[in-house]
Amino acid sequence: MSDAPLGVFDSGVGGLSILADLRRALPGEDLLYLADTAHVPYGARPDHEIRDLTDRAVSALHARGVKGVVVACNTASAFSLGHLRSRFDLPIIGLVPAVKPAVLSTRSGVVGVLATPGTLRGTLLADVIREFADPAGVQVLKAVSTELVPLVEAGQADSARAREVLREVLTPLAEAGADELVLGCTHYPFLAGSIRAEFGDTFTLLDSGPAVARHTRRVLAGCGALSGRESGGQERFVVTGDAARAAPVMAALLAAGGMAAGGMAAGGIGAGGYTDGQSNRAAPPLPRIESIQT
Repeated sequence: MSDAPLGVFDSGVGGLSILADLRRALPGEDLLYLADTAHVPYGARPDHEIRDLTDRAVSALHARGVKGVVVACNTASAFSLGHLRSRFDLPIIGLVPAVKPAVLSTRSGVVGVLATPGTLRGTLLADVIREFADPAGVQVLKAVSTELVPLVEAGQADSARAREVLREVLTPLAEAGADELVLGCTHYPFLAGSIRAEFGDTFTLLDSGPAVARHTRRVLAGCGALSGRESGGQERFVVTGDAARAAPVMAALLAAGGMAAGGMAAGGIGAGGYTDGQSNRAAPPLPRIESIQT
């Protein structure tokens, strides 16, 4: 058993969607979340920059004594997992787009993936399409935008501009008959309210958060690193950018994921597994955030 914290890393605040799933699966674990807000978004950056920034972030978590790291960023996972596992002697858990469950669930035989440019360039998405979609004869259509991550980072997941961008990039998938939509970026579950507002029940929305949380629990149990506590885990937050600017957005997204700044909130996540974070207009409590350099 180990009461050391579990590190969670994302290029920005999108990984808070994964943090919420980890909290539900691991209620006794202390979680240390690092958001590289000084360099977000990663999606359009060159491959070597993505690897370097990810390495620096995981190094910062390692220096703070974490017992493992969940790379809660699809783009970072697509380029950095092999390097990180060779460099750090601790469990490194990454994200794989939820193509497999989409393939198993589709009735139309057409699946959509909404992703960043970096995730589309990486090998993980191509690998899971080749392994699961191609043998099943399922067509996978890809949609990409460079605007959606910055909109979520700015607290505008349900804005008119977010809905406009979603209409532009997802309408071709809907017209082609896609009935499952894989949210291939951890920021994108926070856009679910806007997606539903524009497309109704056209798509079933899928992300990898719950599966990653279950896998993380198995990995920690397998190496004897689970906390001995059954509840009471705490969260700490560090960012590489302006902590004061990040705090209100992170507070809203924590609440959207069913969490308060100090732990789980009553009621859990919204109906259907997602919420746009705007159902309760009262300002949620601000988390305590430390600003660091990596």
